[in-house]
Amino acid sequence: MLVKTYGSAVLGVSATTITVEVNVSTGVNFYLVGLPDNAVKESQQRIDSALRQFGYNLPRKKVVVNMAPADIRKEGSAYDLTLAIGMLAASEQIDPERVSEFIIMGELSLDGSLRPIRGALPIAIQAREEGFKGFILPRENAQEAAVVNDLQVYGMDDIKQVIDFFDGKGGIEPTVVDTRKEFYANLGKSDIDFSDVRGQENVKRAMEIAAAGGHNMIMIGPPGAGKTMLAKRIGTILPPLSLREALETTKIHSVAGKIEKGTSLMSRRPFRSPHHTISDVALVGGGGYPQPGEISLAHNGVLFLDELPEFKRAVLEVMRQPLEDRVITISRARLTVEYPASFMLVASMNPCPCGYYNHPERECVCGPGVVKKYLNRISGPLLDRIDLHVEVVPVPFRKLSEQAAGEGSDRIRERVEKARAVQQERYKGNQKVHTNAQISSKMLREHCKVDASGSALLKTAMEKLGLSARAYDRILKVARTIADLGGQADIQPEHLAEAIHYRSLDRDTWAG
Repeated sequence: MLVKTYGSAVLGVSATTITVEVNVSTGVNFYLVGLPDNAVKESQQRIDSALRQFGYNLPRKKVVVNMAPADIRKEGSAYDLTLAIGMLAASEQIDPERVSEFIIMGELSLDGSLRPIRGALPIAIQAREEGFKGFILPRENAQEAAVVNDLQVYGMDDIKQVIDFFDGKGGIEPTVVDTRKEFYANLGKSDIDFSDVRGQENVKRAMEIAAAGGHNMIMIGPPGAGKTMLAKRIGTILPPLSLREALETTKIHSVAGKIEKGTSLMSRRPFRSPHHTISDVALVGGGGYPQPGEISLAHNGVLFLDELPEFKRAVLEVMRQPLEDRVITISRARLTVEYPASFMLVASMNPCPCGYYNHPERECVCGPGVVKKYLNRISGPLLDRIDLHVEVVPVPFRKLSEQAAGEGSDRIRERVEKARAVQQERYKGNQKVHTNAQISSKMLREHCKVDASGSALLKTAMEKLGLSARAYDRILKVARTIADLGGQADIQPEHLAEAIHYRSLDRDTWAG
């Protein structure tokens, strides 16, 4: 008897439906074709053991299983349940009538229980688009998949529940999630706040500008000055995720298997902070079976690189293209996948190997030329792509001992949201541009016009500081954001002056 069941393969952040054709006929032996990898081929042993736990058996006949389309490589153990139900239906151990109405995915344990899978959300979206009645998967993934409307999602604990469901014995109810209610209930919750930070008003101002315009920034200062503490709080002043952004972000984390247990939709902007020993593949994504890297996991959020010069140069250089294009393309011989990578880069570094160059109280012990050499670990093209360079100085004791709390994240976020609202109105005709940091050179000429005095100031800065054309563009974008924060339609010379002030690492005199 020939039966078709349906699973799904995740490529990039999208899913492709896989048809599993099972034919049981007279004879012996088991054949699994359709470009399966070793994990899929090993499913026979897992399925056999799981079925025996509940009194079922693999067919003792000739079994041919084809996974179509055959030119897509089938990877991972998530097809165990798809294959098992197909074989049971083809051998008439369960009712085959309804199995083709559902996408069925799940990894089987030897005792028949179901283990969670990756990519439940993109699979559910594709299942709804193709008109499937429902999605059967492990219970741990049910909340995530149930975000998709107009699709019945059934979370199962073991294969016996799935068998009973198709035999009409179950009584299993579909998982229902009120997406909007759950999303807005968890929106904006955070355990940290800018009110915890004493002093550092100049850095807070720079972070407000960065958050308002989606700009990249780097903080440079001695150990213990508060760089990491400040970076961890930048997410608290960013506007809350929209439902569209939350869905995009959740899809990426779902594919990577990074969704927390019981989570349906991510409600906080991601904050990724990889260690400096990270490889280039782990940062941008890839591998034999491509997976999203840290820059994609930070999509719609913040990527924080602490001690930037300690990262391998090759690792940092691969970020140059994603910082411009906000997407990363991974090409292999058989496939090409695209992952979104629209993130805000926040980096920090010590000014020198000992950490105390330019310190107001402690003396730097680095030899001649060492400070410049340390800074040169970060290439000029990468520094060009970082809009704000901020020096962080240690906070004096009198500031640390103050009892009065600093300005809270809520008040800063209000100003950021107002500036973002101005930008959304300005760029509403362009679906790919939402903030000043994302505008192209053509849009720059339209939206970042300066008067004669502003042009003279820019000309002087370009000549004296030796700035590149890209740095010129970045200054204009930052100035546009400063003007938006101030509620002004035109860029004034004072906005340009402040934006130029944030290009400290471009100055030849910075490191002596």
